[in-house]
Amino acid sequence: MTVAIRRKPAAKAPPKPSSNPLTSKWTASFGMPPFGKIEARHFKPALEAAFREHNAEIEKIAANPARPTFANTILALEKSGWQLSRVASVFWNLEASDSTPELQAVARDMAPRFAAHETRILLDKRLFKRVNDLFERRDTLKLSDEDRRVLERHHLEFVRAGARLSPAEKSRVKEINARLATLVTQFMQNVLKDEQSWQLVLETENDLAGLPPSLRDSAERAARDAGVQGKALVTLARSSVEGFLTFSSRRDLREQAFDAWIRRGAHDGETDNRQIVAEAVALRSEYARLMGFKSFAEFSLQDTMAKTPEAVGDLLHSVWRKAVKRASEERDALLAEAQRSGDNSPILPWDWRYYAEKVRKAKFDFDESKLQPYLELDNMIRAAFDCATRLFGLKFKERNDLPRYHPEVRIWEVLDRSGAHVGIFMGDYFARSSKRSGAWMSAFRSQHKLAKGQSPIIVNVLNFAKGADGAPALLSFDDARTLFHEFGHALHGLLSNVTYPSISGTAVSRDFVELPSQLYEHWLSTREVLEKHARHYKSGKPMPKSLRDKLLAARNFNQGFATVEYTSSALVDMALYSANGNPIGDVERFERETLNEIGMPDEIVMRHRLPHFMHIMSGYAAGYYSYLWSEVMDADAFAAFEEAGDVFHKPTAKKLHEYIYSAGNRRDPHAAYVAFRGRPPKIDGLLKKRGLAA
Repeated sequence: MTVAIRRKPAAKAPPKPSSNPLTSKWTASFGMPPFGKIEARHFKPALEAAFREHNAEIEKIAANPARPTFANTILALEKSGWQLSRVASVFWNLEASDSTPELQAVARDMAPRFAAHETRILLDKRLFKRVNDLFERRDTLKLSDEDRRVLERHHLEFVRAGARLSPAEKSRVKEINARLATLVTQFMQNVLKDEQSWQLVLETENDLAGLPPSLRDSAERAARDAGVQGKALVTLARSSVEGFLTFSSRRDLREQAFDAWIRRGAHDGETDNRQIVAEAVALRSEYARLMGFKSFAEFSLQDTMAKTPEAVGDLLHSVWRKAVKRASEERDALLAEAQRSGDNSPILPWDWRYYAEKVRKAKFDFDESKLQPYLELDNMIRAAFDCATRLFGLKFKERNDLPRYHPEVRIWEVLDRSGAHVGIFMGDYFARSSKRSGAWMSAFRSQHKLAKGQSPIIVNVLNFAKGADGAPALLSFDDARTLFHEFGHALHGLLSNVTYPSISGTAVSRDFVELPSQLYEHWLSTREVLEKHARHYKSGKPMPKSLRDKLLAARNFNQGFATVEYTSSALVDMALYSANGNPIGDVERFERETLNEIGMPDEIVMRHRLPHFMHIMSGYAAGYYSYLWSEVMDADAFAAFEEAGDVFHKPTAKKLHEYIYSAGNRRDPHAAYVAFRGRPPKIDGLLKKRGLAA
């Protein structure tokens, strides 16, 4: 595999500052990082230099003898750390999407350094004294609404970081943060190693039984890429393993693949994440108690829309009861289908997707494999772009001349209606062994207006299976929906129009950040988009209306299963971080006992088991509920377009742009939603969307 990071012998001396591309002037168009020149060895010296530079900037602010003003304190903080942010964004993006052993070693070394650096700033009593002085005088400072919001957010960040704690407590916070940084980095790398180390080789025609042509082609391409000639390969990339579980008629092989999928991070040995989870939960619980909260869930939720664990529990349990009831009905239908096929065995977790596809085909005359030829990757990218054009006036110009960190990455310049530059969008679509599983949006650079201003450089990272050699990648409908979801996040970053870096783009409440992404998914299912962009990859003919109608009729099929899979994960996450300081001990036993308490169906497994639940080890600890919380808003928000009688209704799109996609964290999220919709969200749309309405 060709990668942007070229490996060098470990004994080679660190580069001199003048020869380090990370610290030199970036001369590519739009300030793109010089990916082709960057090597793993460049990061550590560049980061160390950036830490020193940022420390000097912070010291100047903290030691300023002048009375605190917004300009000499808050604005100065916003302007500081530019070089650190620039180098760190490149490092962490590459470490996640195109990692190497050398990059992973740097991450293990530098993660606690990042934590210590941030902690040192936020626990500096001189800095907090200045910020607190401004906060207490905020009503007399004649600040703009945006300036006041930024001041309040900075103050809250200091307080929640422990600025009001005693010296001894601050010392313990530093230890906790450093250790957590190490644990989270190791956890992520362990999951990646488990995913890299497993593959299921399909050697005979019998091994391939049931797989549609597109999945066979992808499996054969994966085998060739892995150096396994003349065979096919199933990997733990979601698009590979879930496709296999859906279509393979080999129950024994489905069980093998499913077991490998759910056992990531739960193997004895160096990649065992179970004790890492237990220690991380204990440390976060201790941190919350230092901050005066009963549990980490209580602490974490204070700065969200939900506010309390009770509010989250009310939402999750209201959906859970309906989902379990629907899932039991779905299980009975699967069991009947299995028996009609001559299989009298009980439905087990590795059977669900397989028989669900058969039931869907029988009930709706709908075959997922017949849909994929109309969901070619390039067409779906064009569909996502076209929606952004019709909603927000954006145009996309592919730029093959710009540097990229991997040959498979595609790059577009984003323009507004007038042709002015908005930002850069990068798409990294295919699974590879150097990339973490899942899908995400990130920024190499975020928008702001300070000094000369800065336009965003945004990336979407996904893990789709490649097509056969010379053939395009064909997506499942779930894959296409994931593409739209992540592009919704990308638009949140690209359309950002704020003054300050700290409130730019997706720097919003965790249970609000999924609104722009989940809302964008809705356009994929509209007649207008499917008619125009769902075209056969060979003939170019549009998807037949009969197939489109079947797709839409079946959209709520298997929603009991999907909702149970997700909601169980969210409930276990909340239980894990609501433990009130009691040690978890055996993580897998805790998981089993919690699932038993909520009545988890035996035939379904959590979407993310604790040993590989990357969300709740990083930014979504006690926060996985956020997807459902945001779904209440996204269903209600799309209803505004439906009520207008036009899914691209210009006045509604203008409000959506102003109050949601471009607004960053300028407003309280609840106020932002009400400004768009004219009222708070209602849960009715979510229940209807998931087919769970009474």
